[in-house]
Amino acid sequence: MSAPNVLIVGCGDVGGRLARQMLAQQWQVFGLRRDVTRLPEGVVPVAADLAEPACPTNWPQGAIDYVVYCVAAQQHDEPGYRAAYVEGLKRVVGWLKHNRQLPRRLLFVSSSSVYAQAAGEWIDEYSPTEPVAFSGRLMLEAEQVAKESGPATVVRLTGIYGPGRERLLQQVRQGYRVPHEPSLFGNRIHSDDAAGLLAFLLLNDAQGAPVAGCYLGVDDKPAPLAEVVDWLRVRLGVQERGEESTLRRNGNKRCSNAQARALGWVPRYPSYREGYEAILNG
Repeated sequence: MSAPNVLIVGCGDVGGRLARQMLAQQWQVFGLRRDVTRLPEGVVPVAADLAEPACPTNWPQGAIDYVVYCVAAQQHDEPGYRAAYVEGLKRVVGWLKHNRQLPRRLLFVSSSSVYAQAAGEWIDEYSPTEPVAFSGRLMLEAEQVAKESGPATVVRLTGIYGPGRERLLQQVRQGYRVPHEPSLFGNRIHSDDAAGLLAFLLLNDAQGAPVAGCYLGVDDKPAPLAEVVDWLRVRLGVQERGEESTLRRNGNKRCSNAQARALGWVPRYPSYREGYEAILNG
């Protein structure tokens, strides 16, 4: 029996990491993005712009076993989010139907922005989703598109960091500080773990294991931003002390990965300490 295939729509940072992991499992991987010259070696290129209605000329032929939709909005405003997450997903679903392709499962990479809780509460997959910001509202709308397309799983990733996603490190090197009170919890996942969770779900589904309709992608230990910044200042040996930031970050909640862990997933970087240590040592 041949290994399954997967079409990764938005094969950029996390998608590229996922592609490498699935290639290592001997899967055939199709990567859809505008600039296919940046795809990892071994990925079958699918050059496409999700803003264009016509199905790409090099769209995969035959059965598509799995689809992972993990695009990144080019514009961080309401029209940009709608184009990337809602309309783009509708376009891909339409191309699948046009080619009479029925994937076994679609994974839609969503965001914890669908949760509006901001008092330090613990959040899981069953917590109320009542977003106030347009980003969360549009993610929920896109999640519904995914669910209506056929068998689908939504993966709500939290703050992704990793190589190439080092803004906080740069800020700390410049003396960045945040107040300890009120304590503002943040949620993180290393980019390798984000891809690893997606790979884990694909492999489980392919092996016939039960896969739920929603998972939170987060490490084991949500931590206050002030704690993370203080740890990084010590680790980097930063003596400069810039003005204490008065910027209140969006959200203040603690996301749980208990459901993914119950399935057997284990993050490679269980907290910000291991994750940032790997970046700094790299």
